[in-house]
Amino acid sequence: MGILCGVMRRLLPFLFIFAAFCAAAQAPLSFPPLDPDPQAAAFAPGGNGGHGQEDLAAISVWASRVGAGEGTVGSSSLVEQLHAAAAECAAGAAGAETPGEYILAFMHRKFLKSYSLLQTRMDTLLLNGRYNCVSSAVLYLILAQAAGLEARGVVTKDHAFAAVKVGGQWIDVETTNPYGFDPGNRKDFHDQFGRITGFAYVPAKNYRDRSFISPLELVSLILSNRTVELEKADRFAEAVPLAVNRYALLRGRTGAAPSSEFFEDPYRDMMNRIFNYGAFLINRGKEEDALRWAAHAGAKYPDGERWQEFVMAAMNNRLVKFFRRKEAARGREFLDANAALLSADNYHTLDALTTDAELTERASGFRGGGTVPSEAGAILDAIEDAERRSLLDGGRAAELRTVVIGKTADALGRGSGGASDWPAAIVWLESALDRYGPNRRLEQALGSCRTNHAVEFHNRFAGAWNKGDFDGAKEILAEGLALYPDNRQLLADRRTVEQREKTRRP
Repeated sequence: MGILCGVMRRLLPFLFIFAAFCAAAQAPLSFPPLDPDPQAAAFAPGGNGGHGQEDLAAISVWASRVGAGEGTVGSSSLVEQLHAAAAECAAGAAGAETPGEYILAFMHRKFLKSYSLLQTRMDTLLLNGRYNCVSSAVLYLILAQAAGLEARGVVTKDHAFAAVKVGGQWIDVETTNPYGFDPGNRKDFHDQFGRITGFAYVPAKNYRDRSFISPLELVSLILSNRTVELEKADRFAEAVPLAVNRYALLRGRTGAAPSSEFFEDPYRDMMNRIFNYGAFLINRGKEEDALRWAAHAGAKYPDGERWQEFVMAAMNNRLVKFFRRKEAARGREFLDANAALLSADNYHTLDALTTDAELTERASGFRGGGTVPSEAGAILDAIEDAERRSLLDGGRAAELRTVVIGKTADALGRGSGGASDWPAAIVWLESALDRYGPNRRLEQALGSCRTNHAVEFHNRFAGAWNKGDFDGAKEILAEGLALYPDNRQLLADRRTVEQREKTRRP
């Protein structure tokens, strides 16, 4: 988990929801660097330096300033300040009854002025005395090594401190507190520690709740905590190179910490930062830049499964934008232009999404004018082809098909120029039901068309009847009843005829 000094690592999810505020297309970004600072390799195990106090001093200042805008200006003077303090402390510790405790007191007397939960940088500690658990623990290790003591770091769920070997035993040093040497039974320590820092001391016997880490790994937490702070401020681009530098610093480390939830693997941490920056781009509506980032960063740091998940998120969000604007054709162009970034399965998934949008636009935009059956037939053929290629499931295909068939029937029935043609609509619907099988909505439409056709017979009958053309009216009624023998309006018309004939009998 890698949670230190109360600072939570944030990994943005890769299941993204389209946001309406997404920005318009912009020029491609200048991406954060993916190559580490040359000093990272020099400081790493197997690099140019060893791991004495002088190296820890230089590394801690470098880790505090790299990528922060200060460059190396003033770094050498800060390192010299640490060297001088280390020499002074070592001289005093040499005559002390308990050198490890002397070092802690020396730190608080000379440097540590005010505790600040998020102040993890060594340069800031030296310049104004503000510190947190990481920066103070790193300082302790620098001074302890100068005094000839063996020291290392300790991490817990949300905290870090130091440990020093005394008489063959490892003694905890809670560096944030002047009473933190061997803190287990010191009441003056416990009275202040939790109140000032908000943490609870994790005793050595709780070995499952803590892990030892090397001095270099402890120093690397300066970079780690800085990345967390940058991401909390949405400065994801600045966080990436810090994680890259941390990975480069620890890449060749020996005696690495045991597998622990308290010390995040530097490679996994770096990849999380890389993906977080990409997620930031997506969430700002910059899907094209996100895809360029995937191609750029994925080539240097491959991770097939996660990059596919990321690309799918960016592609999906961009396609949804096109579809919501009813621009399925542009969505198709975008999908095909980026097809090389997708696996075959993922391309098929987005192909299905795009096909659905294309056919939805065709179905909703179809008005039934012109050569209705041929236009509708082309759409229906496309729906059938998409279903055959598994780009539409049966339910969705039936839904789109119903829209097209229904619109066509309505257009046929109403005709043009005021001349309706319900028989043509009826034939169309009957043919569709024969081809595609039962469909409640189309069956209801068919019933409506038949009713409308029957109403036409009634209207023609009434017109002839009212003009006194009783024989003509009877012929019209007979024709209508032959087609719709159960239509209530036509049956009522027949009763009208029967009533008249009954009254005319001698």
